[in-house]
Amino acid sequence: MIKVKNITKTFKAFKALNNLSLEVAGGEIYGLLGSNGAGKSTTINILLGFLEPDSGEAFVNSINATSETHNARKNIGYIPENVNLYPYLTGIENLNYFCSLGGKNHSNEKLIEILIECGLDLIATNKKVDTYSKGMRQKVGIAIALAKKAKVYLLDEPASGLDPLASTELSALLKKLSRRGAAVLMASHDIFRVRETCNRIGILKAGKLVKEMETSSVTTEELEKIYIEYMQN
Repeated sequence: MIKVKNITKTFKAFKALNNLSLEVAGGEIYGLLGSNGAGKSTTINILLGFLEPDSGEAFVNSINATSETHNARKNIGYIPENVNLYPYLTGIENLNYFCSLGGKNHSNEKLIEILIECGLDLIATNKKVDTYSKGMRQKVGIAIALAKKAKVYLLDEPASGLDPLASTELSALLKKLSRRGAAVLMASHDIFRVRETCNRIGILKAGKLVKEMETSSVTTEELEKIYIEYMQN
């Protein structure tokens, strides 16, 4: 459902992506692991159609993300590091607003059901977002993506700043989405969270995919060692 084919992207003299290719199938969670500046966010922004590659192609559910951006985005649920919500609206009101922007109308009961499925408790759904923790705001962001019934989920450092419980809940939800057949691409530099969440892992360095592996084939300690070796060499 996600296909990146021979993509190169340069910003002036800086090559952010260097002939990058990767694929994520439906029902799979792929962890794109790399340091800051490795090209993770650039990859996601190309899939979202915010950036155009110098060469190569990106597809979302077989739709070209550059030439058919609007149609491709219909299939995407995007969860950034910091979810931007309206602070003086409640969780329900935010979800309802963003659903309406996407042309979807849900009953109040359905909105609450989605928020609870994403880990927000019932009382919090009716509280203003400016009282929320970062983890609670992330849950609303995930609910917005979930309500879209997306086939593809793109996440850019989604666990950054979350406490361990919120991170664990995020992993559980992503696994639930993958079991429903969604393709999930999670960009992160959090080795532990990637190892705990993903089916496959790709290590990205200086815009190149230098290593791919099945998560089941490595322990967290082994993954950390492999990652450090690639970063140091």
